[in-house]
Amino acid sequence: MIARHINVMLLYLFNFIVINCIDMNRNPLVLSLVICTPLVFAADDATVLSPVTVSGERVAEPMFSYKDIKDVFKPSVDGGEFLRHIPGVDGVRMGGHGIDPIIRGQSKTQLNILLDGAYVHGGCPNRMDPPTAYSAIDTYDSVTVLKGFQTVIYGGGGSGGTVLFERKTPRFTADNYFRGKFGAGYLSNSETTTIFGDITAGTTRGFARGIIEYKDAGNYEDGEGQETRAAFNNQTGNIIIGYTPSKNNRVELSIEASRTEDALYSGAGMDAPISDNDTVRLKYENEWGTKSELYYSEVTHLMDNYSLRTLAAPMKMATPTESTTKGGRLSQKGLTRNDIEWTLGIDYQHNNRDANRYSGPANMPTPTTLQSIMWPDVDLSQTGFFAEMEMPVRDVNLLKMGLRYDWITSEANRAHQVAFGDTSPNTLYSDYYDGATATEHEENNIGGFIRYEQDWSHSLTFINISRSVRTADATERYIAANHKTSSFRWVGNPDLDPEQHHQIELGFSLKRSTWNLGTSVYYNQVTDYILRDQAADKANIYRNVEAELYGVEWEIQGKWNEHHQGSLGVAYVHSTNTTDDRPIAQTPPLNATANIEYKNALVRLGMTGRAFAQQTRVDEQFDTQQTHGFAVLDLYSSIGLNKYMTLKFGLNNVFDRAYAYHVNRANVDPFNPEPIQVNEPGRSWWLNLGVTF
Repeated sequence: MIARHINVMLLYLFNFIVINCIDMNRNPLVLSLVICTPLVFAADDATVLSPVTVSGERVAEPMFSYKDIKDVFKPSVDGGEFLRHIPGVDGVRMGGHGIDPIIRGQSKTQLNILLDGAYVHGGCPNRMDPPTAYSAIDTYDSVTVLKGFQTVIYGGGGSGGTVLFERKTPRFTADNYFRGKFGAGYLSNSETTTIFGDITAGTTRGFARGIIEYKDAGNYEDGEGQETRAAFNNQTGNIIIGYTPSKNNRVELSIEASRTEDALYSGAGMDAPISDNDTVRLKYENEWGTKSELYYSEVTHLMDNYSLRTLAAPMKMATPTESTTKGGRLSQKGLTRNDIEWTLGIDYQHNNRDANRYSGPANMPTPTTLQSIMWPDVDLSQTGFFAEMEMPVRDVNLLKMGLRYDWITSEANRAHQVAFGDTSPNTLYSDYYDGATATEHEENNIGGFIRYEQDWSHSLTFINISRSVRTADATERYIAANHKTSSFRWVGNPDLDPEQHHQIELGFSLKRSTWNLGTSVYYNQVTDYILRDQAADKANIYRNVEAELYGVEWEIQGKWNEHHQGSLGVAYVHSTNTTDDRPIAQTPPLNATANIEYKNALVRLGMTGRAFAQQTRVDEQFDTQQTHGFAVLDLYSSIGLNKYMTLKFGLNNVFDRAYAYHVNRANVDPFNPEPIQVNEPGRSWWLNLGVTF
């Protein structure tokens, strides 16, 4: 009842402020938002509210991280591995490519991950290719991580956080018309070779930018000298054409292609011979704060159990898949009245996923029997309206609020189609969910946040309460993987309710001349948490449960003198399925990251230590085992050879430790007959030469 009252107050308080602060005649978008919110609330009358997670963009706040790519030293195979270098961010490994990030114990579509403004949903039901698999890290300029629910601008959901991979092409000046960078690198353990180039030419009124990256990796050895199947080959190319008539006016068109071939996975029963992505983006922004973004992404993925490995199963299996995502966002920032700044907007996203699994005898070149309709031509559409405001309070304090409404529809167009054994997806849904079938599904979801900051000159305290709603994805709602052995079945639930995250977060940051400190504690009560579980016959299913997550993040950064600096970050999250009183699988344990660095005008030397405690809170169904704690040390350095050239080199896993993260894809792969945790690479030295001009 209290949560419901908070929800009502949040909605009508926001409407009152909008109506009294904005001229409706000049802002029809605001009027549509105001009209929609009470209607949406009535439609979603059964939802419950409770506390949330929000954060701000201040120095030393652990919930915010910004990384300029040129300042990053340790090499990464893709954006997922890059994110694991940020304190408090974890990543799931299945092989050498496609590290799947986790923030505050949340993953998959609990995170909003945008690749230069576009959503790219992967083509593998088992997430061999999460969105970060298509983020060739050297082709981006910066990465921003917003932990928790801090904004309503970048789409629905996002209860765990938002990650923005961005390319920012500076406008040319009158005396500058050409710039670029080139690089080449080598990583010894996996014999990984990387080559990339980034060239931009233009005038004050426009530019053309071309970016390429080539990466070829072999298998690596873990700390015990055991070979781990992790090889892959990736090629990425991107062309960006921009029109910049003035400082704050810009139009950009980009066309990007990514080709990943022969990706091997130790943590799965299949490999991926093909994983391709094509993305087109069109962006517009002007001096009045208007921003418009359109995108179209197409992923083609193939996984099988025979072309890149010795066939171990009695039958060949191949799963070709397609995932197409299109959408856009229109927003208006800078609408100011009485010192209150507004950002208003609308966005749209549509994703279609289609996948078949074929089987055949070992002596057949290519399997042709339709064994399962994995994704039965699934359409998922989301239309959202959003508004954010910032209002100063007594000059030094800040009130920030956001409100978002999403209308969501989903359907499975081939759910009635019969595969091998006269079994359709609807047959599986009905068998495991009391007669349920894949009828068209519709949701009206509403979320928002309120954040208040108190500035104490050299310190800051804040409190955030929020509600975010995440709909079930194509796999959770509609996957239909059949098998004669019930424990190998994987069946989505068409009747899933959306997750409703109610979070509260308290934070404190302190800034001094030589050091910064930030800490936050958060609590997340989840209604209708979407849990992957097992049926009575051990089949993989999904159901709604109640859950709670809480945790703490703490970070300190210090600079002892002109040349020496360091940092220490600690993160902990505790997650429980309160309906069954058991831990939620794949929750990272207490962990810490420490860094010490020396630098001057030409040389930079540093070391980074990572330590993870033992994870004893496990779900026996989807965690292979309790994971031992470990500590790893990495060394890195750079030397400026001249004005244009920099040499970077380092040593990873100095003491050649054999270790695996607790969050590990093999733990939840229903098609791997002997799930194991995939060990990380052992000792490896690396070298990178970069030229910038």
